[in-house]
Amino acid sequence: MKKTLIAALVMSSVSFAYADNNATTITTKEQKLGYSIGNMFGSRMTQDFKNLDMKAFFQGFKDGYDGKKGQMTKQEIAATIQAFQKEQMEKAQKEKEKIAAEDKAKSEAWLKKIAKEKGVKKTKDGLLYKVIKEGKGPHPKATDTVKVDYEGSLMNGKVFDSSYKRGEPITFPLNQVIPGWTEGLQLMRVGSKYELYIPADLAYGPGGTGPIPPNAALKFVVELHAIVKPDSKKADDKKASK
Repeated sequence: MKKTLIAALVMSSVSFAYADNNATTITTKEQKLGYSIGNMFGSRMTQDFKNLDMKAFFQGFKDGYDGKKGQMTKQEIAATIQAFQKEQMEKAQKEKEKIAAEDKAKSEAWLKKIAKEKGVKKTKDGLLYKVIKEGKGPHPKATDTVKVDYEGSLMNGKVFDSSYKRGEPITFPLNQVIPGWTEGLQLMRVGSKYELYIPADLAYGPGGTGPIPPNAALKFVVELHAIVKPDSKKADDKKASK
């Protein structure tokens, strides 16, 4: 029967352990390679199988490697593995839901604290905002394209994105961003600078994105520089292409 080198080497290390509980002296080149591969596989397996019955594992490995019928049918083996995978997935989902609930509670508590600060106002949708500087220009509509500078941070103060650090403002259609931005920017006049405190359901929700964890409330410092008219945007694009 044809056997791969990896399987043979893993088998040799398993056979050592199965045959003798005492530590095997590693001296030859083959033993060193076999031990290295066995150790590598063992290190990987311990992450997924915390309470694996090693004696049963060695017996199953040996029977499978030798082509023996073994103590379980292929159907029983497949059903056992599927049941284990299902159990692990259910555990992972419960843990994920637990963490998400904890994160949501933290976000709500943080927003509740912010809402009590001087100068902070709240919209009917739950968006919190604070006027740092009130401009004198017009308010943008949801269908407008705006030019802004901003800095976004998490509840712990960690900055995850900033146009200030990039050294240039950003232009975007107001109806193509998170709901908290769409609502918050419409409160502002051109020339204004606000702090926006956005609940998770008006930001990236339970899924999160990139550096933003699930159910995270966010803080944005935003400066509204201009409402970009279609003609001026085309002119800017033409100028940039030259």
